[in-house]
Amino acid sequence: MKKTKVDMRGMSLLRLEDLTHDQMMYLIDLADTLKKQRRFDGNLLKGRHIALVFEKMSTRTRCAAAVAMADEGGRSEYLSATEIHLGKKESTSDTARVLGRMFDGIFFRGYEQKTVELLAEYSKVPVWNGLTDECHPTQALADLMTIRENFPRLQKVKVVYMGDGRNNVATSLMTACAMAGMEFVNCTPKALAPSLEMMKAKEKMARLNGGVVSMDHNPSTAVKNANVIYTDVWVSMGEESQHDRRMKLLKPYQVNMGLMKRTGNLESGKVIFLHCLPAFHDSNTELTAKTGALEVTDEVFEAPFSKVFDLAENRLHTIKALFVATLSRKVV
Repeated sequence: MKKTKVDMRGMSLLRLEDLTHDQMMYLIDLADTLKKQRRFDGNLLKGRHIALVFEKMSTRTRCAAAVAMADEGGRSEYLSATEIHLGKKESTSDTARVLGRMFDGIFFRGYEQKTVELLAEYSKVPVWNGLTDECHPTQALADLMTIRENFPRLQKVKVVYMGDGRNNVATSLMTACAMAGMEFVNCTPKALAPSLEMMKAKEKMARLNGGVVSMDHNPSTAVKNANVIYTDVWVSMGEESQHDRRMKLLKPYQVNMGLMKRTGNLESGKVIFLHCLPAFHDSNTELTAKTGALEVTDEVFEAPFSKVFDLAENRLHTIKALFVATLSRKVV
């Protein structure tokens, strides 16, 4: 079937809800195409320059953005928040106006959602959210791409997120699944559940798209018939002071082989494991011993049904699709 082209030139992506269903699926279709074409010399972003404004450390997001631009003939400039005046000696709005005069787009990874919104308001160029405390839209795009590579009919897929149900990865994945008309279960302790208002909004969004969003505090019941089990670190950057409380709350939500078997889909090969990375998964490492965190066992993380590194690679392809869709001189 021929994929429909969608004109997204000049658009920003500050949160996943900025996209329509068609725009979101177009980006995933485009990411599939660009992934297949990667070994050819691309020029869809030739002459384009973007600023990578990062307040937080990064491996996948930073590398994916830089390689995405280079693959298509564009250039990126990494600007650490410790090396520029953003929000310190200079207001965010003034920095945005300067960067907007020099770059064709700004890719931001940081803390407050307000910062990325100010960059978009004042720069007058496309601005993309590479992560804020509130949401992580580019991760959710890669999540859907990876799920669809394993289960082509997204509407038939059940996704269960295990862990901190309020964090940016969980809520963005919940939004993506709702927009795609999938079944999504947010399996989380009551103390870490999203707000009632958010759950109602996502439930309504899912219904409108033919899907289902729900919450379950019991891991054993939540994972029944699941096709995707997804988890994230138990303590996110900036939440280190909550370490002990999180360990106690989330220990029952560890993804282990017993949990995977309870899906009922392990033997038939109809279930995969995903993690956005970095992950604490090997109890023998100094890193895990130091933190006490172990959101997934090594047995699951290293299993054939674990697609965590496919997901990591797909950050590149979905971010590239976003850049191409919004910066290319023609609709691709």
